[in-house]
Amino acid sequence: MRMALKTYMVVLVLLAGAVCVADPAAIALAATGGTSGGSPATPATSLSSSAIATWFGPGFYGKHTACGQTLTPAVVGVANRTLPCGTLVQVSYAGHTLTVPVLDRGPYSHHASWDLTAGAAQALGISETVRVDTHVVGKTANTPALGLPAGSSSASDDASSVSSSGGALAG
Repeated sequence: MRMALKTYMVVLVLLAGAVCVADPAAIALAATGGTSGGSPATPATSLSSSAIATWFGPGFYGKHTACGQTLTPAVVGVANRTLPCGTLVQVSYAGHTLTVPVLDRGPYSHHASWDLTAGAAQALGISETVRVDTHVVGKTANTPALGLPAGSSSASDDASSVSSSGGALAG
């Protein structure tokens, strides 16, 4: 009787552990259908977390992101190591909320999970490394204009007017 109870407890602990170690990237990929899709935004089930976020920008203006966009001060997006390009992430900080696409890989800092563009950081009122709340909300097509404000015709138009010194933020 005592041995059966002990075996039962071990199995229960193993099952609970398996549930707790699910791969967030696999969950996000499954939640968004695992495709880039053709619709502007495909709804997804949630993948939420609270994590450290850094930001980048001025030293990278005029260069291409891993997803193919030209980085300018106007680009609003986020870098993540595992989520597919075009995944839409709702980022919240200090009462501000912004939905941004994944458009790059990173961050390269080992303690951070997210790397915001300078435009996203500025919109959220972030000027340093902070803890943000994130929530995967969908997926959109990955295009060269992804992350540009509405009304911008192309990334190359913005790149020609960018200074390498950047804006008021420093990453």
